[in-house]
Amino acid sequence: MFKMMKEDIEVVFEQDPAARSYLEVILTYSGLHAIWAHRLAHAFFKRKLFFIARVISQVSRFFTGIEIHPGAKIGRRFFIDHGMGVVIGETCEIGDNVTVFQGVTLGGTGKEKGKRHPTIKDNALIATGAKVLGSITIGENSKIGAGSVVLKEVPPNSTVVGVPGRVVIQDGKRINKGKDLNHCDMPDPIADRLKEMESELTQLKQELEGLRKERIEVNGHSNL
Repeated sequence: MFKMMKEDIEVVFEQDPAARSYLEVILTYSGLHAIWAHRLAHAFFKRKLFFIARVISQVSRFFTGIEIHPGAKIGRRFFIDHGMGVVIGETCEIGDNVTVFQGVTLGGTGKEKGKRHPTIKDNALIATGAKVLGSITIGENSKIGAGSVVLKEVPPNSTVVGVPGRVVIQDGKRINKGKDLNHCDMPDPIADRLKEMESELTQLKQELEGLRKERIEVNGHSNL
């Protein structure tokens, strides 16, 4: 247990350049508090002490702003950056070395029974405000862009952006126009499509203008 707690602290220093000391991290990082509370709640949940587990998770939610259902399975070195508004559902499974940012939802799509929340594989990154919904799998080393809504499976080594989420980079190769994942400069399939439509409209206007001139010329010759 103490080894895992030490790993949880160390990953904060690796992922957050603002972390200055162990005391600061232990006392002030709400994401770390939420993870530790979840590990305790999950231990009670596995022993079928559901009420106690749920109370712990709700107390943690009140103090941290992060809601993790005690049934969720979370691997080692999980890092929640800032964390306010993060929601992780009951049947969610998260691998090792996963990072999520504030406002992320790993949720379901309805009232279906059984496995209804996502599976996040090792080394994945889910950026600010992204929504990953349903019993889908996010592959190893994949990145979900800020504000994306992901409803379908994501292959390993992929970058996904947009609403709905689209794979724009896979195995280091660009599938659509775009750049590597960056919160300030990300590929935007919707904007790319709007630019294509604007280009098509400009071309249509030019063709119509050409036809209009031809018609004027023809009418002018007929009058002569």
